Amino acid sequence: MNVVVVGSGIAGLTAALHAHEAGHIVTIVTKGALGDGCTGFAQGGVAGVYGPGDSAERHAADTMDAGAGLSDAVAVEVLVEEGAARIAELIARGVAFDRGADDELLLGREAAHSHARIVHAGGDATGAAISRALVAAVRRTRITVTEQAFLADLIVTDGTVRGIRLLIDGTARALVADAVILATGGAGHLYAHTTNPVGTTGDGIAAALRAGAEVADLEFVQFHPTILAEGPAFLVSEAVRGEGATLIDDEGRRFTFDSHPDGELAPRDVVSRAIARQAGVQGSPVRLDATMLGARMLAARFPTIDRVTRKRGFDWAREPIPVTPAAHYLMGGVVTDLEGRSSVRGLFAVGEVARTGVHGANRLASNSLLEGAVFGARAAAALDRPWLRSRSVRLPRPETVPNRDRSAFDRTALQQLMWEEVGLIRTRDGLEHALAVVRDWRATAAAPSTAAEHEDANLLLLAEATASAALARTVSVGAHHLEPALIGV
Repeated sequence: MNVVVVGSGIAGLTAALHAHEAGHIVTIVTKGALGDGCTGFAQGGVAGVYGPGDSAERHAADTMDAGAGLSDAVAVEVLVEEGAARIAELIARGVAFDRGADDELLLGREAAHSHARIVHAGGDATGAAISRALVAAVRRTRITVTEQAFLADLIVTDGTVRGIRLLIDGTARALVADAVILATGGAGHLYAHTTNPVGTTGDGIAAALRAGAEVADLEFVQFHPTILAEGPAFLVSEAVRGEGATLIDDEGRRFTFDSHPDGELAPRDVVSRAIARQAGVQGSPVRLDATMLGARMLAARFPTIDRVTRKRGFDWAREPIPVTPAAHYLMGGVVTDLEGRSSVRGLFAVGEVARTGVHGANRLASNSLLEGAVFGARAAAALDRPWLRSRSVRLPRPETVPNRDRSAFDRTALQQLMWEEVGLIRTRDGLEHALAVVRDWRATAAAPSTAAEHEDANLLLLAEATASAALARTVSVGAHHLEPALIGV
């Protein structure tokens, strides 16, 4: 079978390697260089190694709790039961996870986990280590790699995906395939502040929407609580709080306990909103206090964070550092079954682009790399199996609606609109305003021709879908938070 994998993070590279090892002809298409994307930036680790008193069942329970009861129990069971095999596979492919003096894997704990079950590599450079190992594994095979190639659209014939359309150096090209596996990541650049690298513009989800694929849960956008508040967005791993760092206000008070009994280790959506509210009250960023961990431990356990914070003028071993939330991860996406099949024949989706049901309304920390590895492998294994899903949906055409300010479109204006109205804290009035503006922008937009114009079109499409989904969910749950006084109004 001729298989095209679009994207080269952990999900795409895992799917490609498994498909190749199963005898398929595989081509990886990636927007940047092989291994670019969010995986290489992941400071957190991979959940799924269980020490004394811990188990897959406990991991599943934590995942369900973090997902606010909306996670799919069967998908979660698959994740935790197959996680150990995927972690062992990563080790076999060359990922050197951190180990103690006894050569046992070191296990860390992060927010909303009841036990230490997370493995890291290079302290806070897990994603980079995984990316290097998987890229090297691909390079050792006969997998074809096409870099600097923009996914313009899917080729659909008689309701079946038959390949993809690309832009390479501004030239349109077609690539025929028996199956397409989307592994293009999320849409962090819908927002003015994001941890995602440039280029995370929802291209895969948008292409799937245009092809008629079912999407769901786009309203569930996770904001990471602790981004360094000065300079370009830089994530300060949740593992820092897992080791004992605290969040404090201007008076040194640990304010997160006002919102949740677990304080700094509450689910990410709770901590992010607590930080945003406190920053609004005091008119300045809150601070992450890691001074109690000491300079030696911080440098050894978090070498990347230590280097960057010091480069920006902070000695976090001596003083708390200013932090703020930023858009981090999309729980929704292309709806798939447990083998990565979408509602359109021939189209698979894995990783952040997919909505497997694992994350529900709020992703549990360090489940994303695990999900990419588990479901990437499962999609590859399903390539030869009968197609059990086939139900495309019709994409609504953009309509002109009253726009209160008739502002001109540019990407910065869209990102600010989404940040203010479809961000951490939402109101029905704000969502309706955002939807009206976005629909007006879409209705008056010219047909895209360049890669940048295609990105803008994709962001506009996803902005409309996200605001619509947020309006349709009339109660607060997980990462979707409506101001209480306006719920249901």
